Amino acid sequence: MQIILPAVLRELAEGAGELVVPIDGEAALLGTILDTAFVTRPLIGSRIRDETGELRRHVNVFVDGQDVRRRGGLDLLVGSGAVIHILPSIAGG
Repeated sequence: MQIILPAVLRELAEGAGELVVPIDGEAALLGTILDTAFVTRPLIGSRIRDETGELRRHVNVFVDGQDVRRRGGLDLLVGSGAVIHILPSIAGG
């Protein structure tokens, strides 16, 4: 499983632009994948999820180009070959 990090989170991942997360089997829940990815990087996890464990409002997560909020959120079943993108919301005016 591949997680692509935005530039603002790369410093918390020793400069890595992507994380590779091994999963058991053909698929896993998105929440489980994120938990596994951030167990050794809790600061990244706290930037993505709030104190209740939900995705922060200002963070967008996409699996294979699809917004996870429209597809089950953290309970989305993600296939082993999927690519997860984490993107901060962009505000402007």
